[in-house]
Amino acid sequence: MATTELSCQVSEEDRERREAFWAEWKDLTLSTRPEEGCSLHEEDSQRHETYHRQGQCQALVQRSPWLVMRMGILGRGLQEYLLPYQRVLPLPIFTPTKMGAAKEEREDTPIQLRELLALETALGGQCMERQDVAEITKQLPPVVPVSKPGAPRRSLSRSMSQEAQRG
Repeated sequence: MATTELSCQVSEEDRERREAFWAEWKDLTLSTRPEEGCSLHEEDSQRHETYHRQGQCQALVQRSPWLVMRMGILGRGLQEYLLPYQRVLPLPIFTPTKMGAAKEEREDTPIQLRELLALETALGGQCMERQDVAEITKQLPPVVPVSKPGAPRRSLSRSMSQEAQRG
């Protein structure tokens, strides 16, 4: 199985800001593999000859630093996959405003958060379909008390026979 790899290196430097960036990754891997279900085998017992041929395909894997991976067979199209984040800091969910900033300099509240706050204030923090506990429990079947293991039990057959004797 033959394999060819192509790697990439990117580097840039900003001397004014004293910043530098450097990255290296395996960009492209092309490998030759036997193709499944594509083989030919012939045998001639009179001439004592055999012939065998195995089909081959080129598998292509392409990676990028943006965590996108493309895989497939060369000439048949590639399937794209988004990889999970690795060794990357999580994005901040909440960024606090600057403590010394005036109200005019603050950023606007996001639209989704404004809509949620408006909904909460309109309802007064209460559920529209609120029911009392008594209403909910009256819809339930009655609760049968559980007999304790140490308590004497009357057998059903004995009580039935006593009732039959009485009449």
